[in-house]
Amino acid sequence: MDLKMLIFTGKKLISLIRSLTTGMDNMGKYLDKIFETNIIYHLVFWLVFYFFLVVISQQYYPLATGMLINLIKIFFYSIAVYVNLIILFPKFLAEQKYWQYVLLLCLLIIIIVPLESIALYFSTSHGLALQSFIEKNINSIFILTFFVASSSSIYKIINDWFTHQRVKVDLQAQTLKSELKYLKSQVNPHFLFNTLNSLYALTLKKSDLAPEIVLRLSEMMRYMLYECNEKEVLLEKEINYIKNYLELEKLRHGDKFEINLELNGNTEGLKIAPLMFMPFIENSFKHGLNSQIQSGYVNIEMNIAEEQIQMNVHNSNPPVMPAMKKRKSGGVGLANIKRRLQLIYPKQHDLAIEKTPNSFHVSLDIDLSQN
Repeated sequence: MDLKMLIFTGKKLISLIRSLTTGMDNMGKYLDKIFETNIIYHLVFWLVFYFFLVVISQQYYPLATGMLINLIKIFFYSIAVYVNLIILFPKFLAEQKYWQYVLLLCLLIIIIVPLESIALYFSTSHGLALQSFIEKNINSIFILTFFVASSSSIYKIINDWFTHQRVKVDLQAQTLKSELKYLKSQVNPHFLFNTLNSLYALTLKKSDLAPEIVLRLSEMMRYMLYECNEKEVLLEKEINYIKNYLELEKLRHGDKFEINLELNGNTEGLKIAPLMFMPFIENSFKHGLNSQIQSGYVNIEMNIAEEQIQMNVHNSNPPVMPAMKKRKSGGVGLANIKRRLQLIYPKQHDLAIEKTPNSFHVSLDIDLSQN
């Protein structure tokens, strides 16, 4: 029996130690949350508050006495504040138990104020004078202590709101960044797919133009693989990429179609998100020129004035053939670039697309000044 009782007592003791340890761990977590990265702000606040009280008390007490009295006040104020922040706020106010929170906060003040009064009474030689002052102003002392403790709740609510807003903004930024990265990852395979189709068609014909197309394609691939991984690229390099693409199309189509690029303005020093123009240019060839028509055109005009870029793409709009009606197009490029414009240049771009029976016109204006 004695052995069993000893084992039972040991188990109870271990259980009690575990519960105390858990309680201390929880308290430690609350303390970590309160003081995390804010300990300097807390110290500065209490020091400023303390010296403010010392200055106010100069009209009633000598400096040394005022410093001691207010040090005691700060001690009890801090107890009220941190009991509120560590226990009452998270367990009651944060859980929307408002009445319980108010009652417990009042109970806390009712306990602290008498203890503060006793400490003040025995701390200095002005004990009787302090006792008389406390008795006359006991209601004001209760209200002031309650105000200091409840102000910490207001601070916590405001601080939590700002923290939530920062997290919300960061989350939105990460979401947009991930979406933009996904959209950008779709661009390269889309262009590569169309370019390889062109190269494949020429190799089938055993065309002498195939080697030059491979050279142009290698320059384009180098740009896409190494340059386009950056957030922005030099506008000059982007235009050079467009020129390579147009030369490739000229080699593929020969003299059958009219293909022109007009560049006006100075590109020096300007940067732009990569491959912003290519989907529109690629679509002009995809839909404006095809093997079933005898003549067609693609005219591209780019106007650069300071940090404003305007691109106009005009292409022929051939009649729809029965075979073309049956062929489905995913439309990845156009939908992709519209979304990229919304993400990268919100309220900084103007896109207009106009279709007529015989032509197709795309006008894109981008303002780079805000970037």
